[in-house]
Amino acid sequence: MNDDGPTSPSRHDPVTITCPACGSSFPPAGRQRWCSDACRSLAYRRRKHTSSPPVVIAAPKPRRPHTVYECDGCGSRALGEQRCEDCGTFARRVGVGGCCPECDAPVAVEELVGPELVVFR
Repeated sequence: MNDDGPTSPSRHDPVTITCPACGSSFPPAGRQRWCSDACRSLAYRRRKHTSSPPVVIAAPKPRRPHTVYECDGCGSRALGEQRCEDCGTFARRVGVGGCCPECDAPVAVEELVGPELVVFR
C-alpha cells in the first residue's frame, strides 16, 4: 500500500464530529454527541425550556365612565359623574351600568339581573 495521499477513515475509526450545541469539532468517545457536559446541559435546557410567547394582558379600562352614581340628598342619578350636579355633593356608587335605551335614565346592571349574576364589582 502506498501512503502518499490522505485516505478517508474507515467506518469504525474515530473521527471528529461537530457538537450540535456550540459547533466545535471533537473526537467522540462511544456514543457521545456533545463535546462537554456544559453543552449537553445547554441542549437539554433548549429542549425543555422553550420560551413560550409572552402572555398579553389587556390594559385595565377605567370603570368610572360606566358606573352609575346616585345622590343620597336629592336622589338624582348620573352615569360616570361622582359629584351630583344638583346639590354638588358626592354621590354613592350604585354599580356598573349604562343608560336605559327607552328613557335614557342611568340604570345599573345589578338592578336589572340581580346581584348574584353580576361578576364584576
